This record gives sequence, C-alpha cells and structure tokens, in this order.
Amino acid sequence: MRSWIIGSGVAAVLCLLTWMWVLGSRSSPSSQVVAYCAQDQVYAEPILRDFEKETGVQVRAVYDNEAVKTVGLANRLIAEAGHPQCDVFWGNEELRTRQLVAREVLRATNAWASFGYRSRRLVVNTNRLALASAPRGLLELTNQIWRGKLALAYPQFGTTATHFHALRQAWGVPPWEIWLRALAANRPMLVDGNSVVVSTVGRGDAWIGLTDSDDIAAGQREGLPVAAIPMTDETLLIPNTVAVTRDAPHPQAAQQLFEYLQRPEVAERLVASGALEGVSTAQMSQPALRVDWDALLAALESSTTTLNETFLR
Repeated sequence: MRSWIIGSGVAAVLCLLTWMWVLGSRSSPSSQVVAYCAQDQVYAEPILRDFEKETGVQVRAVYDNEAVKTVGLANRLIAEAGHPQCDVFWGNEELRTRQLVAREVLRATNAWASFGYRSRRLVVNTNRLALASAPRGLLELTNQIWRGKLALAYPQFGTTATHFHALRQAWGVPPWEIWLRALAANRPMLVDGNSVVVSTVGRGDAWIGLTDSDDIAAGQREGLPVAAIPMTDETLLIPNTVAVTRDAPHPQAAQQLFEYLQRPEVAERLVASGALEGVSTAQMSQPALRVDWDALLAALESSTTTLNETFLR
C-alpha cells in the first residue's frame, strides 16, 4: 500500500511538472517558439540565435541524438499530436516530414517547405584506397573484396533508411532484397550515425563508408584522410525541411520562424558552414535518384520490416 502511495505521488509530481512546462510555454503567444531540430546543433544554434536577435522571439530548441536523428523527433511529434508541444519542426531530410503530413501532424495548409540539400555519398580512406580503385556504385559493395571493410549507419534510421527505401523503389523489390542480403552477408560495420561512419573510415578501421556529404566535409575539416566518390544515379539528395505543427502552441512565432528558415541567406549560410552542399536542388545538374514519395510512403512499412529483419541491432 505504501509503495502504491509513493508511486502515485511521483506520478502526480511528474504530471504537475509537465503541465507547468506546457503552461509556461503557452503563457506568452509571441515571445517564444518551441522548435524540434534535427539539423546538427552546431549549425542550427547560431541561426536560431540570430532569429532571436532579429525578432525578440525566444527559441526553445530540442535536439536529437546522432543515432536516430529525424526519426526520433518525428516519432515524438506523432506521439504528441493530441497535445502538441512543438511549434516548428526543422528536419534534415524529406521522408519523415512527408510522414508527418500523412499522419496529419502538421497544419492543414502551407505546412512545410524544403531548402538546400545534402547528398548521400560513398566515402573512402585515401591512405587505404586510391579513388581509381574505389567502388563506383552501391551494387559493388557486395563484392568479396569489400568484406568487413565497409561502414554504414544502422539502415533502420535517419538518412540511411531513407536512402535504402528509395533504392527499393528505383531497383524493384526482388533485386533490392537480394542486394540487402548480400550486403549484410559481407559483414559491414554498423555504427551509430553518419558522422561515426566518417570517423571509422578516417581511422582506417573501414576502407569505405556510406554516409552524408556534410559529415564527409566535417571529416575533411578535421584533417581526416577521406574523400567522396562522385554522384551517380544512385545518389539521394537530402533537403532540409521546415514545418509548422497542427495546433501549434505559438502560431504567430511559429510562422515567423517558418519564414525565416526559408530565406536564401539561411541556406547560403548553411552551405558556407558545410552543413549543406547546395542552396537548391533545382540547380542540380548531376544525376540523382528521382523519388515517388507517395509510393515510397505506401511501401514504407513493408520495406522497414525487411530492413529490420536483415540488419538486426
């Protein structure tokens, strides 16, 4: 009986604290905005601070960890849909934002926009492997020569998952599943996030990796002996997104931040810092995957099941 009373007391305190946070965040309609941010904090924080200086609106930013990134924040938004805590979602890839649209988590009109882009790339350790000898495409990663020499983030999460889902659509289901099984059998190093892929390749623990262009750029700035393989028609472009939630607690401030992040100078600043690779996908001339997002979302549950079955944590 005593333990039940203590447990009930703890639950009551937690509930009270939660409501105090909610009421506090809603107390001043235009003085603050809650942003769930999948863009790396080192890049996003200076931009959000400048938004605060310009508008006087305080940004209460929530960031996620490297391993789950946008997936974790998207799942949190879905869980909170009945009692939204977030105003603006700054995503670092497109799929999860489209998922939120499909789940009616975002506002009904003018819900989201994309800006800038990164890309999915193969990265090599230039001390271990000459660029001329590196694999030119993803199908080559199942070759015996790369057994145990490839690093990639867990394919159930983040941009690795989005890339793999897009490849399923481009190649067709049977060839994709054959490739997945062959890739898993080649003993890749599965790591917690794309930046870890680059550091693993940079140390020479792996010779090649599949990662994001911004993480390669960061590794190069740190002096790692890494280089990116040029884009192919298997390359996935990854725009940033900004979205406003349905029934956002601070709609006026949310709209201000929504418009601010779409300014060309924000994308240009992210490109200059290495967070993005380009300002607009419309300016792209290189080959890249063309994704039917509606079809991808319709097949998402099935393809996710296959990834989970193939790459068990």
